[in-house]
Amino acid sequence: MVTEQQVWDALAEIPDPEIPVISLVDLGVIRSVDVSRDQVRVEFTPTFLGCPALEVMRDAMAERIAALGVQPDVQVISDDSWSTDRITPAGREKLRASGFAPPALRELGGPKLVQLQSNAFRCPYCGSQDTALENIFGPTPCRSVRYCRSCRQPFEQFKTI
Repeated sequence: MVTEQQVWDALAEIPDPEIPVISLVDLGVIRSVDVSRDQVRVEFTPTFLGCPALEVMRDAMAERIAALGVQPDVQVISDDSWSTDRITPAGREKLRASGFAPPALRELGGPKLVQLQSNAFRCPYCGSQDTALENIFGPTPCRSVRYCRSCRQPFEQFKTI
């Protein structure tokens, strides 16, 4: 029989389709795993319901679960929204190490929209706070483009959602 931990481990190997340096588990989109005899039910909430990768994520999860020898039941949960607070500490570090500035935690008073223009954001490359907002909308609505005046590197800042 497959254990819940085996399922979580298998799901942790699935990269986010948009940012493959972070797994779906580290991104925090997987809400729950329920293992019964021959079936595994996974509930997940995508980063937003209009996510173009929704089917890709669902199919990848179903494929990994089926590879464990059980029937997958992957359900999209739409009655609760995903938040950047769900990104694991390991996921935040993976984002930073790959050049993305992780979002601030909402529970710690994450920045408001007007604060995005401040220089309170750290560069993921050199750690400087001498950064400037280049574009409030990056390649996706949840990211903005910033520039570090210290190391002269552009980087993407995840917005706190």
